[in-house]
Amino acid sequence: MNPTASLVVIGAGIVGCSTTYHLAKLGWKDIVVVEQGPLFATGGSTSHAPGLVFQTNSSKTMTKLAQYTVELYSQLSTAEGPAFYPVGGIEVAYTEARMAELKRKLGWAKAWGVEGACLLSPAEVKAKLPLVDDSKILGGYYVPTDGIAKALRAAEAMATYAQEAGAAQFYGHTTVTDIEVVDGQVQAVVTDQGRIETSNVLVCAGIWGPRIGRMVGEVIPLTPVQHQYVKTGPIPELAGATEEVTYPMVRHQDHAMYFRQHGDCWGIGSYQHEPLLVDPDNILPYAEAPVMPSVKPFTEEHFGPAWESTKELFPALEGAELTYKINGMFSFTPDSGSVIGESAKAKGFWVAEAVWVTHGGGVGKIVSELMTTGVPSLDIHEMDIHRFPAVCKSTDYILKAGAQQYDEVYDIIHPLDQQTHSRELRVSPFYPRLQALGAQCVFSAGWERPQWFKANVTLLDEYVIPLRQGWEAKHWSPIQAAEHLATREKAALYDLTPFAKFEVTGPGVVDYLQHLCANDIDKPVGRVIYTAMLDDHGGIICDLTVSRLGKEIYWVVTGGSVHGHDLAWMTAHLPTDGSVRLTDVSSSYCCVGLWGPKAPEILQAVTQADVSKPRFKFFTNQRLYIGNIPVLAVRVSYVGEAGWEIYAPTESGLKLWDTLWAAGQPHGMIAAGLGAFESLRLEKGFLLWGTDIHTEYDPYEAGLGFAVKPQKGDFIGKQALLQRQEYANRKLCFLTLDDPAAVVMGKEPVMAEGKVLGYVTSAGYGHSLGRCVAYAYLPLSYAQPGTQVWVEYFGKPLAATVVEKLL
Repeated sequence: MNPTASLVVIGAGIVGCSTTYHLAKLGWKDIVVVEQGPLFATGGSTSHAPGLVFQTNSSKTMTKLAQYTVELYSQLSTAEGPAFYPVGGIEVAYTEARMAELKRKLGWAKAWGVEGACLLSPAEVKAKLPLVDDSKILGGYYVPTDGIAKALRAAEAMATYAQEAGAAQFYGHTTVTDIEVVDGQVQAVVTDQGRIETSNVLVCAGIWGPRIGRMVGEVIPLTPVQHQYVKTGPIPELAGATEEVTYPMVRHQDHAMYFRQHGDCWGIGSYQHEPLLVDPDNILPYAEAPVMPSVKPFTEEHFGPAWESTKELFPALEGAELTYKINGMFSFTPDSGSVIGESAKAKGFWVAEAVWVTHGGGVGKIVSELMTTGVPSLDIHEMDIHRFPAVCKSTDYILKAGAQQYDEVYDIIHPLDQQTHSRELRVSPFYPRLQALGAQCVFSAGWERPQWFKANVTLLDEYVIPLRQGWEAKHWSPIQAAEHLATREKAALYDLTPFAKFEVTGPGVVDYLQHLCANDIDKPVGRVIYTAMLDDHGGIICDLTVSRLGKEIYWVVTGGSVHGHDLAWMTAHLPTDGSVRLTDVSSSYCCVGLWGPKAPEILQAVTQADVSKPRFKFFTNQRLYIGNIPVLAVRVSYVGEAGWEIYAPTESGLKLWDTLWAAGQPHGMIAAGLGAFESLRLEKGFLLWGTDIHTEYDPYEAGLGFAVKPQKGDFIGKQALLQRQEYANRKLCFLTLDDPAAVVMGKEPVMAEGKVLGYVTSAGYGHSLGRCVAYAYLPLSYAQPGTQVWVEYFGKPLAATVVEKLL
């Protein structure tokens, strides 16, 4: 074994082999891959995975990763045969709700560019798969390029390429026992076969990942869960099959099941049982496992209902013998997403975990890009290792969240569906008052955030709110609309405590922030600057405000859901000379948004400072007192009305709320929630990072060129951004639906002249406008105001018009 390496990859399953393959393509050398089991049937999840690759996903990123995976696997083979069989995939509907979901899924396929996707009648499903009892189904969703991956062949083929290219060496039966870290930097990997000096480690250990993470103090939040898979003996209807698989694979999500052909036999996968969680520390070593470490004994008591569902859909299986039965383990994270990126605990400790065969090829590609250039070719914020706050990393939380994700794996998920466990982990100091007002809360990054308030039901006597039905009405209340209108007409308090707040100080702070930010942050004390931070390709990696509080003191404020993501980016770029200090002060300060036309009168009533517009201008900040509470008041607004973000010490938060609340009552001020917050920002054209903007978009095409100052000097991504501006071919457009009663919710395809132009990034009803608003990036030739387009919603085309501005 080599005593040194440029990189040690832990795990030779599909992800470890894929990443090594792609690193070899990018020119890496001296990679060592260690695997505790044999090569390449390692005994991990890859070794028993049935290999179904369904490409369509509600996430654009996950769909694109699956599409690339299909492309890659289709090019791979070993002496045993090809690594991929493009037999197509069908999802069947037992219920009207599922059939509607398949229409929504077809919309995603169009939005993300999945070629050939279509809906099938029951008869068309049976024509492609004669085993199906088409009288039991309402229809199906079909993608001809979906297929079956032979994961072990793919892994071996990619490993062979990396070895033959002289980029990597693979060692089986080699267990990692320790990872040495000195001064926050990986130094070596210790195995039972020897020590390897290296500054980079990539963990692709699958269900063992949490054990490896603990070696450097990193929590890799996944739990292995048992999943049942069986194969029948030969089926007469499949007699004579000469190929392993020729029929399309099937998902029967109404009964939490999937199926695939194995020659003249039939494979059956079932999630139709309670979550069976496994402690990573209790997984047997390879030598001690009866079958393999990732396989538990089959539990007959959990398969009965699944077998009945199988025979109902496929009557030909009645009487078939089940010759292969396992409980195989797969990884589930708290939000079902993969975990990718460099740890904040140790520089050089990289993670690519909770990745299924479906996305193995694509994840290997983006991880290799991330490790090589720092910039992946896709936005990966949904997979970011830093997205989980500490309260979502306890063993208890990971287990409960993993169980819910398993239980809901094939459920029809609404964007506002909530987790049912581990609530009230993070609450603001205002929480008792919010509860007293009947706050209906949603869970976000551990926080309880009000969506709307029961106390505002009386506003429905004041405002006429259009009714909603169906999907768009789920988890929605007309009170949200009333809160929106009350904010526009009077004033409202919003709990903004979840905002992330970073204090940046020191003699090098101006140079540091100028290097990170596209806007010019060297402004006088008291100024507030809206800016993006860019990656090296000019994409928007952070979106935030920077407030100058002193000559060498700045506050950076960003969204609560991107707290860890933005902090990691800023930390990674700190100068090494100690000239800048970055302090996370998020928990030290609460925040309220006081917004609306009455906000200046309300604030003036509780402070001696002059807060009139001439003395307290937009995009400035002042320290002042509200009653006896010292606060930092920042005159910015995400809802497009006059007002402030007001920051106070957390311990004074309740008094701050009560003081403002009392002052606001004569003016009709209310408390308002995220429902109104979202629709208000949509009406004003304000963008949300992770949805409307992220690393795949740049400030110019997003309409944020006003916040870019190329003349200030160099900053990360500047040259790439200017080149992108020169060759721009799209821009973010505002659309309004022509039908004032229609509502869409995001991710729908936008079409014109029979072709897909783009997709809806954000959408919601503009209650002040009286119609639905949607954002979409469109080709420049379709971006002119007045252009007519269509937004496809559950298969129904809705007319929309590009508008220059909204409110």
